[in-house]
Amino acid sequence: MFNAFERAVAFRYLRARKGERFISVTAIFSLLGIMLGVATLIVVTSVMNGFRQDLMTRIIGLNGHLIVQPERGRALEGYEAIAARIAGLSGVAQVAPVVDGQVLLSSQAGGAGAAQLRGLPPEVLRARPVLDRGIRLGSLEEFGADPDSVVIGGRLAQRLRLQPGDTVTLTLPQARGGDFSAAPRQRALRVVATFDVGMPEVDSRTIFVPLATAQSLFALGDAVSEVEVMVTDPAHVAPVTSEIRAALAGQPLRVADWQRTNSSIYAAMLVERNVMFLILTLIVLVAAFNIVSSLTMLVKDKGRDIAILRTMGAKRGAVLRIFLLCGATIGCGGTLLGFALGLGIATNFDALRRGLLWLESTGLFGAELRFLIGLPSVVDPQEVGIILALGLGLSLLATLWPSWRAARIDPAEALRHG
Repeated sequence: MFNAFERAVAFRYLRARKGERFISVTAIFSLLGIMLGVATLIVVTSVMNGFRQDLMTRIIGLNGHLIVQPERGRALEGYEAIAARIAGLSGVAQVAPVVDGQVLLSSQAGGAGAAQLRGLPPEVLRARPVLDRGIRLGSLEEFGADPDSVVIGGRLAQRLRLQPGDTVTLTLPQARGGDFSAAPRQRALRVVATFDVGMPEVDSRTIFVPLATAQSLFALGDAVSEVEVMVTDPAHVAPVTSEIRAALAGQPLRVADWQRTNSSIYAAMLVERNVMFLILTLIVLVAAFNIVSSLTMLVKDKGRDIAILRTMGAKRGAVLRIFLLCGATIGCGGTLLGFALGLGIATNFDALRRGLLWLESTGLFGAELRFLIGLPSVVDPQEVGIILALGLGLSLLATLWPSWRAARIDPAEALRHG
């Protein structure tokens, strides 16, 4: 596309000579601007991906990616057949029965409070990585060995002044059936572990008991409240949801995935992600305008040289390609350097935490930096490809108008006024 003559002239124009330092410095700043814009876009989107993944892991890590509930009533009969049918579908990683309900807790130390009780098979609870990593005191190994064992949120345990080994009294205040004179059902449970998953609304009100214990407490017999389904790829849960609905068609069941049950949080994250991408794209756009200005100044400064080239036989197309190559060298070079810098930071974000911790220890930054230090970085190849294409595209578009102006210069006028 560019012959040797055009490349030689273009690279000669990019090298500063005496009296042309300002244009060269402007070109360098244009290159640095688009480099930093692309790098920032890659780093911020990667950190936001990590934040979204961390948040969704916390939200859906303790609950299923999908839930199957009865349309009417609170008891799901014959859940074994439903679980077996769902387990045979593609994309399903785990199927677990769950009993869910509200209870009151009281401790011997005098604390009391409401809690959300969740009954799960012990092996299912131990297989939840979020909870396993969040254990602060005690161990999950004892959960289920004793039917009266309970795992309790750390904030709730602190409020009730409970430690592993303590006894907590669980009360169901609602009487079953029509006998309102019946005494509330109570049961003493032994705390085997406390957890902290980093979500206050979970840590301050959630307890886990074995499934059989929960069924006995709520007088459900062999029924459960719902069936939770874990999928292999939570980000693409919609196709699995459709398959489960098709497999359970005709039964009075309701199937909802985590995107629907957490629709407000999911929608807010999507809006924030798109707005942030747009704002950072404007940074790259501003850097592209710097290329326009620096290339326009270069064309104006080289007007006499362009006229001489034209009188020596250079065609307008050759002049156009010379300045296209000048602009593309600045823009595409900056984009590729920004791509390498941003990808290097995003993929080695964990290694940079030591430096960030040092900055945080200086006291120059507040808790915001401490929060950022703890965020993971997840590089999405598709997003990085879009950013790279965006930077290259804007860089090339920025060179078109100045290059066209250079090709339209009239040699006679340029030499007369040069």
